[in-house]
Amino acid sequence: MKLREILQDLQVLNMTADPETEIRGISYDSRKTEPGDLFVAIKGFEADGHRFIPKALEKGAAVILCEDAPGDDTPYVQIADCRYGLAIASANFFRHPAKEMKIVGFTGTSGKTSSTQVLKHVLETELHTKVGLIGTNGNMIGQEQLHSERTTPESFELQKLFRRMADAGCTHVVMEVSSHSLTLERVAGITFDVAVFTNLSQDHLDLHGTMEAYAEAKKKIFSQCKAGCINRDDARAAFMAEGESCPLFTYAIEQDEADLVAEDISLTAGGVSFTAVNGEERSPAKLAIPGMFSVYNALSVIAAGLCLGLSLEQCTDGLASASGVKGRMESVPTDGDYHILIDYSHKPDALEKALKTLRPLTRGRLIVLFGCGGDRDHGKRPIMGRIAAENADLVIVTSDNPRTEEPEAIIADITAGMKNCDTPTQVICDREEAIAWAIDKAAPGDVILLAGKGHEDYQEVGHEKRHMDEREIVAACLKNRNHAGKA
Repeated sequence: MKLREILQDLQVLNMTADPETEIRGISYDSRKTEPGDLFVAIKGFEADGHRFIPKALEKGAAVILCEDAPGDDTPYVQIADCRYGLAIASANFFRHPAKEMKIVGFTGTSGKTSSTQVLKHVLETELHTKVGLIGTNGNMIGQEQLHSERTTPESFELQKLFRRMADAGCTHVVMEVSSHSLTLERVAGITFDVAVFTNLSQDHLDLHGTMEAYAEAKKKIFSQCKAGCINRDDARAAFMAEGESCPLFTYAIEQDEADLVAEDISLTAGGVSFTAVNGEERSPAKLAIPGMFSVYNALSVIAAGLCLGLSLEQCTDGLASASGVKGRMESVPTDGDYHILIDYSHKPDALEKALKTLRPLTRGRLIVLFGCGGDRDHGKRPIMGRIAAENADLVIVTSDNPRTEEPEAIIADITAGMKNCDTPTQVICDREEAIAWAIDKAAPGDVILLAGKGHEDYQEVGHEKRHMDEREIVAACLKNRNHAGKA
């Protein structure tokens, strides 16, 4: 592709490169630069890409895209913002694949992962089409699972992924849009067909500094969408809607004047059900993920579906057949009148929220099994121990990903926070044995929360990742127990 084609829609400040130069690829890491590349010199938080221009030239870069002009005869293009430049250049290089599909972006502190995966299911089920997914738990092209490094990929990788999805026949893409990606211009140049704001609570202040700046970052998505959906119950809803010119659709549980509301809500350990009301239309809805947050997630999915042209009935029918999201309050089949849920709650606030969500849904005992990761924040360990003891009826402390630490030392840090609590506690270092013990002690009405691992299907011990899938462990435990009962 010619350099001039790659530079379309970019404001060039100065240029010494020949616009007819043939560009074979784009790179922003000099270690990955190949002959014929356009090397983009990004000023990062830890390193300035301009320092690596000589290395990129050594590797064969044909042209440099930069903010600071090189001082020699290097062929370069100078622009004001290379993060933005990388996004636009990448979209041009891959021939704007996002324009060939419907793009739905979810932004917010929580709910993005579950909502995007459920919407993918609804679209595939009701429209009988192939849908791409981009998010925390990985990327998907239809049913093909791809590895991902971050919630929203860097702009070049994102546009490359869009091209793969479009070429594979995807008609829609549902993606998580992080505040980092909005601030760092990873999604610059993309027009979202629908943008959804779920909620806002304290997070990522290491990047944004203040809650106001964090909210501003989230709000940015509505400046580049055709239609927006906003959770009207969130305290920042009015701020998100203020000054936006795109059509806005609201959903809520507490605000009757929202476009879409949930009535007759029922919460159980097996999931949620409610009546979805959109104007004069009403339709029963259910989602097999427990907790009031699942009602909000379901509403966000319905709202996005309606904005894409689906009927209310199509949206609720698709929800009903969704099996939940792997590792996010995921219900696992059992052999009795008790529930087992797997959740990725590996931080203090997440564990507390999970337990408080399950408490009113538990007829018997609320049992939690968890550990803490090795080579990570030591300070959270006693805090999580205290939270577990204060919110559960039985605590089983075990290993998570011990990495290079001794599991027993991690467990000792956890139990130190439980000294002033009289909640029954069982310490079983081996996680598989701990799960088997929990199942063996389960009684009718009990809810067992396996916390911390979530979607992970491995355990990190030392520098090795060993296969460990809690779903498989539960199934094996039940199978062994059934065989023992028949013997």
